[in-house]
Amino acid sequence: MGQSPQAPSSSSGGLEPNIAALLGYLIGILAIVWLVIEPYNKNRFIRFHAFQAIGFFVATVVLSIALTILSFIIGMVPGLNLILIVLWPLLWLAIFIVWLLLMFKAYKNEMWKLPVIGNFCEQQANKV
Repeated sequence: MGQSPQAPSSSSGGLEPNIAALLGYLIGILAIVWLVIEPYNKNRFIRFHAFQAIGFFVATVVLSIALTILSFIIGMVPGLNLILIVLWPLLWLAIFIVWLLLMFKAYKNEMWKLPVIGNFCEQQANKV
């Protein structure tokens, strides 16, 4: 099967773009590396997924901090502690599923955008 036009194959002997994009999600520090070293920083597909991987990580941290604060507040109210037993595992399950989906879409050469940060990541990817 051929690759989609969005993800041209690597011509300089490096990783294929879909593998590089997947690794950016799997090993977060590689997303930063792909934005710095050539030929990866010249590839729009890799740049998009690198920015989105970084954005996903930042959003996960922000969401975790917000939920920690909310947990502290909810924890003060007697009887509402049970909500936290359900809320935290659901959050991490959702994050895990989205993370797997992002890696799958990258591997399949698709530029699937996350709702809030996807457009920003696409704009950044187009700046070379």
